[in-house]
Amino acid sequence: MPDDKTLKDTALPFWRTKKMSEMTPREWESLCDGCGRCCLNKLTDIDSGETVYTDVGCKLLDTASCRCADYKNRQKKVHDCVRLSWRNIRRLTWLPPTCGYVLVAEGKDLPWWHPLISGRADTVHEAGISVRGKVSANEVDVPDRDLVDYIVKWPVRWPKGSRGKVPPK
Repeated sequence: MPDDKTLKDTALPFWRTKKMSEMTPREWESLCDGCGRCCLNKLTDIDSGETVYTDVGCKLLDTASCRCADYKNRQKKVHDCVRLSWRNIRRLTWLPPTCGYVLVAEGKDLPWWHPLISGRADTVHEAGISVRGKVSANEVDVPDRDLVDYIVKWPVRWPKGSRGKVPPK
C-alpha cells in the first residue's frame, strides 16, 4: 500500500481534478500567470467583432511586475476592468491563448513557465510570455483615437520556445 508521501506525489493538481466552479478563491487566483497581457488596451471592430491588442497598458499596470498596482480596487478605478470568473471565462474571446484560465477552461495543462508548474514567478518573464519590456505607453498618455497606432500582434501569439515542457537552454 502506498504511503501518504507517494499518494501526494502522484496526486493530480487541482486544476486537473476540479471544475473551475469548485476552485477556492486562492486556487482560482493562482491560475493567473502574471503575464499582464489582459491588462493591455484592446480594440474591437464593431462590424466583425474581431479584437486586436495594443501595446498600451492599463493605467494600473505595473510594467515591471506585470501585475495590477491596485488589484483590490481595480474595478473602482478602471471602469472597463473585467473580473474573470468561471461563469465568464469561456465567453471572453479577447483573452490571450497563453492565459492559464483559458488553457484550463479548454481542458489543457499549464505550460512549463506557469508559476504553478515551475514554482517561480519569474519563469513567465523568462519565457517571453509577460508584457515586461514590451509596453510602449500607458493609457493615460494615449488618447483613445490614437490607440490604432499602437496595434500589435504578439499578445495573441506563443513566443518561440514557450510551448516546450522544460525551459529552453
